[in-house]
Amino acid sequence: MTVIIKLIMESFRFAWNALKMNVFRTMLSLLGVTVGIFAIIGVFTIVDSLERSIKDSLSFLGSGVIYVNKWPFTQDANGEYNWWDFWRRPNPSYSEYKFLHENLKSKSAIAIYARDGRSVMKYKSNSYNEGMLVGGSYTYKDIFNVPIEEGRYFTENESGKGNNVAVIGANIEKALFPNSSSLGKEIKIKGQKYFVIGVMEKEGESFMGTPSNDDNCIIPYTSFRKIYNTGTGRWNEKSSSIGIKGLTEDIGLVQMEYELKGLLRSRRGLRPKDADNFALNRPEAIMKIIGGVFDVIGVAGWIIGGFSILVGGFGIANIMFVSVRERTNIIGIQKSLGAKNYFVLFQFLFESVFLSFLGGGIGLFLVFLLSLISLGSLELVLTLRNVALGIGVSVTIGMIAGIIPAAMAARMDPVEAIRA
Repeated sequence: MTVIIKLIMESFRFAWNALKMNVFRTMLSLLGVTVGIFAIIGVFTIVDSLERSIKDSLSFLGSGVIYVNKWPFTQDANGEYNWWDFWRRPNPSYSEYKFLHENLKSKSAIAIYARDGRSVMKYKSNSYNEGMLVGGSYTYKDIFNVPIEEGRYFTENESGKGNNVAVIGANIEKALFPNSSSLGKEIKIKGQKYFVIGVMEKEGESFMGTPSNDDNCIIPYTSFRKIYNTGTGRWNEKSSSIGIKGLTEDIGLVQMEYELKGLLRSRRGLRPKDADNFALNRPEAIMKIIGGVFDVIGVAGWIIGGFSILVGGFGIANIMFVSVRERTNIIGIQKSLGAKNYFVLFQFLFESVFLSFLGGGIGLFLVFLLSLISLGSLELVLTLRNVALGIGVSVTIGMIAGIIPAAMAARMDPVEAIRA
């Protein structure tokens, strides 16, 4: 063990001396590795941060949920989106929701909801024009995240009777009640009076500007139907959606999807040869498309950074060939005094790895500085996985670039080396 430690320290000393003696030449050679690691890890850091921010923005869709909609989220397997067929479909209805609630066995929760993003909410002389009015059944909170900061959520009895009660977001409360609490106060929406019974926790702005609880006003679905028509006709003002959360043991929600499709086809009277006139949407489909796009960007990062690293690898190899020539006498003396071939091999190989690691470290440091730049709602984070990847690539390039010069040094004849 002591011999190994001495070998490492000796190799480190040689590498450091080589760096100090030829600082400018070494830095120029390491520039390729630095730029390559910066390009690869920089792209990965940006891609990972973008992907995380986009997925966080889509978190309002929930997880482990299947949605019954009129329109599909994505294109079909052939890359087509036949909207002229979809617009003829009926909207999911309240009666279908009750039917599924009673008959669908492989579910843990089910809710029906509808939204209107053009609602104006008023309190005395104050108004808020950017609110999203959400009409949801009592179980809406079981599908979507509704964190209550003050007050409460509406009860099942209030939901069933269609009471005019509301749970509002932080931005709505701030706009309508800047100097007081909103609980127990009466706001107006579409001429209807609603009592505020709860306020949701502030979420902040998402990266993609997707719906946030901060701008939501949640009321019972039956109360929402007093304002808007939500039937199954094709020309209704507001289209409803049904969200169903599956059971934990149903991996991939396969069982629930089969049962759900069968019940809906039966309910809508579709014959065996008829195509589905509804869409069963999964948030995972959108995530998969996003992941595929970022995979392509990641490959582009590898290609761009790969050329720089290739140049850097040749630069390090050049340094090592020169270093072997400059230290030929020293190699001969070491071997004449009993140094083994592996000692000389490890010495130069360690030097090559150290130089490449140094270049990669500088590249990682530049990526870290990049992550400190403020980009609004996009937060760049240099993850440990990317740091490990950068170090691993640097060490690998160092080993590849240094193995041939190190092998040449290890195979030298001590007598010939001393004479050189």
